[in-house]
Amino acid sequence: MARPMRVVAVSGGLQRPSRSAVFAEYLSGLIAKEIPCQQCLIELAQLAPQLAGAVWRSQLPDTVEQALAKVEQADILVVVTPVFRGAYTGLFKHFFDFIHQDALIDIPVLLAANGGSERHSLVIDHQLRPLFSFFQARTLPLGIYATDKDFLDYRLHNGRLIERAKLTIQRALPLIKLSTHACTYPVGNLIDA
Repeated sequence: MARPMRVVAVSGGLQRPSRSAVFAEYLSGLIAKEIPCQQCLIELAQLAPQLAGAVWRSQLPDTVEQALAKVEQADILVVVTPVFRGAYTGLFKHFFDFIHQDALIDIPVLLAANGGSERHSLVIDHQLRPLFSFFQARTLPLGIYATDKDFLDYRLHNGRLIERAKLTIQRALPLIKLSTHACTYPVGNLIDA
């Protein structure tokens, strides 16, 4: 029996509630409307106290190790980070520093970010794309950036951003379907969400 693909979303938000987490869930949901998949959200805000002091992966507690394993076993990755001083958060980078360098080869990665103003929108191409190029992941053609004005009570409310998100997913679907990892696997390999 086959299983649905695993879509793992990572939110680099440092607090809860988090616009980044809302954004990540929304984008994952759009993918789920198009492709049968199992969704998982990893919020770095929850892992921060256990992650921040570790230098080596062997020092990480089981909860962080499980989150890393979910990312390494993803068929599709959605990453969303808030922008601080023109870049992703340090915690976001610290988390991905523990990912095995070959784990994301050819994995489709949807890049997204959110920040206080439009002036940070280039973070996707200048910060996120190079990071995931290092992993030899397949960064999807359109990234998506949201500002604080695009949210109301931690919900997306800007119609133009919502349409951009839908376009981002539509442009990504052919590449996701062509991915060598976008196939079915035996049910015994499911991740516990």
